[in-house]
Amino acid sequence: MTSVKIATWNINSVRLRLDLVAKFTAAYEPDVLCLQETKVVDELFPREALRALGYHHQAINGQKGYHGVAILSRLPFRATHAMGFCDMGDSRHVSAVLEQGPEIHNFYVPAGGDIPDADENPKFAHKLAFLREMDGCFHKLGKSRDDPLVLVGDLNVAPLENDVWNHRQLLGIVSHTPVETGLLSAARESFEWTDVTRNFVPQAEKIFSWWSYRAREWDTSDRGRRLDHVWVSRGLRGCVSGHGILKEARSWNRPSDHVPVMVTVSL
Repeated sequence: MTSVKIATWNINSVRLRLDLVAKFTAAYEPDVLCLQETKVVDELFPREALRALGYHHQAINGQKGYHGVAILSRLPFRATHAMGFCDMGDSRHVSAVLEQGPEIHNFYVPAGGDIPDADENPKFAHKLAFLREMDGCFHKLGKSRDDPLVLVGDLNVAPLENDVWNHRQLLGIVSHTPVETGLLSAARESFEWTDVTRNFVPQAEKIFSWWSYRAREWDTSDRGRRLDHVWVSRGLRGCVSGHGILKEARSWNRPSDHVPVMVTVSL
């Protein structure tokens, strides 16, 4: 194998949007598809339907009606694992080591509710605690910065000024507050992760992966945020040969409010 194409997508219910998964995978043929917010227990996960699409290797960490993550692969795994965060019992992480490829970690960070105050809003406090635990979790797993690692997922933080449609207006809005962006940056910098999107798209250029359902004309107003991320470890720095954000998926029938982010990792 010379390269692996990896996609990450908050699908907002895998069973409800199985047709969109089929449409996306047929058109773009990712080798590995990482889903967040699958919203289904493992026993009811549509394994056979996804195997029919070619994804015979599946690492699933599900939860009834909420959260849930999955790694679906055309390539075999050598190992899988799921981490817990904040002693909540939520299904927000799963990882898989490809037999002939990198180790992939799929995250779904808590959204954090609407009020950016940890004292007033337990959901926001949970989000901050989760981000703090991300900082250092790979060291605790015994990983080295030189290992071939990929971190993907809906991290629910838009860290840079041009990761949101209006930096000044959103500084007090959950997902772009200084405390969130600071914690996410600390987690990235502590392990020397490379933010793949910003390696391909200059920081001066706006780029988004999420548009609210509340916006009737989402494409005209384009009030988006970049909440979905792909990071690679120092061991894969310089190995990413392709990147794309599939904005058109936001206009598909009954879409997720997130769109897929894709990268190609050369090996």
